[in-house]
Amino acid sequence: MIPRLKARAAQCEAQRRIPDETIAEMQEAGFFRVLQPKLYGGYEMDPQVFYDIQMALAEGCMSTAWVYGVVGVHNWQIALFDPRAAQDVWGKDTNVRIASTYMPKGQVTPVEGGFRFSGRWGFSSGIDHCDWVFLGGLVFNEGQPPEYRTFLLPRSDFEVIDTWHVMGLKGTGSKDIVVKDAFVPEYRTHKASDGFLGTNPGRETFTSDLYKLPFGQIFVRAVSTAAIGALQGALDTFIDFARVRVGDMGNKTAEQGPAQLAAAQTAVAIDEMKLVLRRNFQVLQEKIRNKQPLDDIPQRLLFRFQAAQVVERCAQHAYQLFSACGGRGIFTDFPLYRYVFDIFAARAHYANNPDQFGRNYGAVMLGRENTDFFI
Repeated sequence: MIPRLKARAAQCEAQRRIPDETIAEMQEAGFFRVLQPKLYGGYEMDPQVFYDIQMALAEGCMSTAWVYGVVGVHNWQIALFDPRAAQDVWGKDTNVRIASTYMPKGQVTPVEGGFRFSGRWGFSSGIDHCDWVFLGGLVFNEGQPPEYRTFLLPRSDFEVIDTWHVMGLKGTGSKDIVVKDAFVPEYRTHKASDGFLGTNPGRETFTSDLYKLPFGQIFVRAVSTAAIGALQGALDTFIDFARVRVGDMGNKTAEQGPAQLAAAQTAVAIDEMKLVLRRNFQVLQEKIRNKQPLDDIPQRLLFRFQAAQVVERCAQHAYQLFSACGGRGIFTDFPLYRYVFDIFAARAHYANNPDQFGRNYGAVMLGRENTDFFI
């Protein structure tokens, strides 16, 4: 698909959404079924397969890979819910897709059987191709800290507002969602605490080891891993350019030290980030297979911090490649710019801010209390 994604990249950017034919091709290839429960036609494959697909897609178009990551991972998360939620979504059609925006912006009022739910959320990537949405909200119980939950709503309960005019990841179509006093049954909510502790309501129905992985570890990689593939796409573009380019002053780019170093350092960074990604999930899965508890909080904080560093590292190397292109790098018909700006845009995601997660991990190492439970 990579050549086709490259050919459609300008169309994707201009439309500010993934082309319908791209979504259809991903659906036909079975990509959305990688993490989906077998009970609903999924494959329940290793999460590393999921991330490998995402990185490959990003070599052609990071917007496509981003949407695949955040939409595809929802087919994993729904297995954590009460099983009735999956039946609501896939009871008639197992191809139905779910979008999200996890900002805790929902106004939540408990009522008999569930909640009244309202609010406005931003950044719902791929919403144009989805019939359901996960939305974040806080439930307030007297005398207790606010309880974060994910609420699952059908298309009939929300409105999409087109606000997506941005400098990068233009094709993700990450528009706003508005909900006006919808009823959400209790069983269509998921507590973040269950995701952290592994006490999810779906655990007796969706029994694969895949669904015993912590939600925080799965999700944060879904919003950082596309940058690794995009950096590979940028490197490939740079290499093709630099091998033959002779500058206006007669200098050959391939003979210039900064260009050589940029290529080498970028290749090493990509290799390192892929190795860490795979190692981390191997560690978690090995513990699950051996029925060991996932209670090593410093280790989970380390993995969280490493995920948060990915986009920052990719942005630094993308800038290094851009700088080695000289004047050619600023033209919009030169495809390197799209990779660069898409990676920069991904850095704006809350989960891709390494400072706050690094500080928390360091604080725990120094004897302070952990303040992050999305791990």
